[in-house]
Amino acid sequence: MSKAEIPRKSIYRLSIYQRCLHKLLENEVETVSSEALASAAGVKSTQLRKDLTYFGQFGTRGLGYNVKALSNVLNEVLGTTAYQPVILVGVGNLGAALLRYSGFNKEGFEISAAFDANPVRDRRLNGLKTPVYPVDRMCEFIRSKHVRMAILAVPGNAAQPVVNDMVESGVQAILNFSPTVLQVPEEVTVNSVDLALELENLSYFVR
Repeated sequence: MSKAEIPRKSIYRLSIYQRCLHKLLENEVETVSSEALASAAGVKSTQLRKDLTYFGQFGTRGLGYNVKALSNVLNEVLGTTAYQPVILVGVGNLGAALLRYSGFNKEGFEISAAFDANPVRDRRLNGLKTPVYPVDRMCEFIRSKHVRMAILAVPGNAAQPVVNDMVESGVQAILNFSPTVLQVPEEVTVNSVDLALELENLSYFVR
């Protein structure tokens, strides 16, 4: 089955299952039932089994899943068996916070460089270890380092031109924090995170 035929929500849930498996490994748990893993992930066991069958047959009836083996398979599926180089564009308050976030490395991703329209300030003095370059060096860096993933944290009016350059240079997947809908080719995947929109959605449930 091609990647395009697998629902994106199923791919998203694989990451949740993987986090649950990591916790089990930390607690030296060797096997887990589909019911227990599904409960930890906040889904039904039928949904868990359906998601996994897109990628093969796992588990043993009556015994469940071998935690380490299933985690290894999900690493392969998600492409996290080796560090993935990622760039970040836009080192304002949000971008700087993302650079300081240690969770990326834990999940197999390394922000190898950041780019900003105003990189004059020495951001290393503010505790950032990642080098920050002028945005006009972005395309060259993407091509030379074979970067396929990027994080976008620029103002909305600057987002589309930056994305156009990213895609032309070889980026295939973008995590978008800019408050705008991006236009990209079909083969490029964009996951958008609009923090204000998420809060607005939550406000519906506050009474």
